Order: sequence, then structure tokens, then C-alpha cells
Amino acid sequence: MLPELTLSLQFAKLANAATTEKHRAALPRHKVMRWVRHALDLPGEITVRIVDAEEGQALNREYRRRDYATNVLTFDYSQEPVVCADLVLCAPVVEKEAKEQGKTLQAHYAHLIVHGTLHAQGWDHEHDEEDAQAMEARESVVVMRLGFDDPYRP
Repeated sequence: MLPELTLSLQFAKLANAATTEKHRAALPRHKVMRWVRHALDLPGEITVRIVDAEEGQALNREYRRRDYATNVLTFDYSQEPVVCADLVLCAPVVEKEAKEQGKTLQAHYAHLIVHGTLHAQGWDHEHDEEDAQAMEARESVVVMRLGFDDPYRP
């Protein structure tokens, strides 16, 4: 049985209406809910926010001291007894990466939402190679269980 989830799905103003609609179409609420729940080990209260490059860069600069827009930022507030976090995904970066990797926009969003949800639970890939391999393996299992290709295998 999958954990309970309270989900807030937010879309910031993107470049234009067509861009906004393309990203909304890739992220139907019921699918985002499914992707997060499959990556959770405990009940969760998660906000998924889709932003433009300007907001993504400002958040990355302020909170990570990196002055560029990145694909996903995870702000985790608690891990037990309820996982509380905000996942911020930068639409233009996600779209560019999906094209470069030959993936659909939806498949890349699913992977990054799983990735961010794992970070919200304490998974890490930046400080230790063994942890990175464990996180990558977990992501692969979850993403494939959701019906997408393994994000780390061409």
C-alpha cells in the first residue's frame, strides 16, 4: 500500500501560454501524485512547484550558492513521522534536458520528481559515491515501476 500524500501542485507564470500549457499537460495532478507516492516511504506533505529560469536561478543562488537554474531543488522540512518538502522544478531546464536526453517531457519530469522526493527523505548523491549509487539504483527501480525507461540507461 502506498503512503498517504497531501500534494500541492503549483505553476508559476512561464514564458507564454503555450509553454505553460505544454508543462501542465505533462504534469496531470493524478500522475504527479502517483510519482511522488511511489517514491515515498512514509506519509507526505509535498509541494511541487514549476518555475521559470529566473525563479529557479534565484532560488539556487540563494539556497545553494550556485548562480544558475538547475532542474530540481528540494527543500526538506521534516522526514518523520511525515515527509514535508517543497520540490521546485525549473521548466526550461527540464525541457532542455529532456530534449538532449531523447526523453519525453513527462518521463523527465517523473524522474526528477522521484529524485526530489528521495532527497526529501534523506537520500543523497553529492557526498559519497556509495550513496550516489544507492540513490541512482532506487530511482531506477521506482521510475521503471512507474512504466518509464531506466533514466540512467540509454
